[in-house]
Amino acid sequence: MGIAFQKIAISTALLMGCTISSWTQAQSLNQCGTGPLLVAQNQVGVARYYAQNCTKPWQNQNMQIDFSYTQNIPEWAFKRAATHFLKRNEREPKHLIVLDRITQLYKPVKPGDLYRLSYQAESQTLTLMLNQQVLGNLQHPLAQQYFNIWLGSQPFSAKLKQQLLN
Repeated sequence: MGIAFQKIAISTALLMGCTISSWTQAQSLNQCGTGPLLVAQNQVGVARYYAQNCTKPWQNQNMQIDFSYTQNIPEWAFKRAATHFLKRNEREPKHLIVLDRITQLYKPVKPGDLYRLSYQAESQTLTLMLNQQVLGNLQHPLAQQYFNIWLGSQPFSAKLKQQLLN
């Protein structure tokens, strides 16, 4: 009985530690901007950008973008768009191969789904989540460059980039 109680206590402590860590991270980010996700002039969702400091450049700080969807979007559409915009913003094929590890994790969405893409600067870790479930991580010096899809020099939408970084 003592061993079972210890296992429960340890499991509870670990769960609370992870929850507090996630909560602390979320609390340390500020909402910087919001904009509609438009595909062929149709709104398919809303994007929200969060960062430690909204007045500083997005590079080299903890950040995330949440994507809330109002329409069904197939997996292939995410993968095709991500690949296209990464190629527009990153010319080095070796870098594209690294970043493609995240692109391959996309799944289809339906109305009400939420994708979260977050970056931890200290560990250089990019995390992709769908409806609060981690799909995967990329720990690499180039990981933050994945945000070039929305915030790079040739983004998905220049207007959305401006709205997010306002």
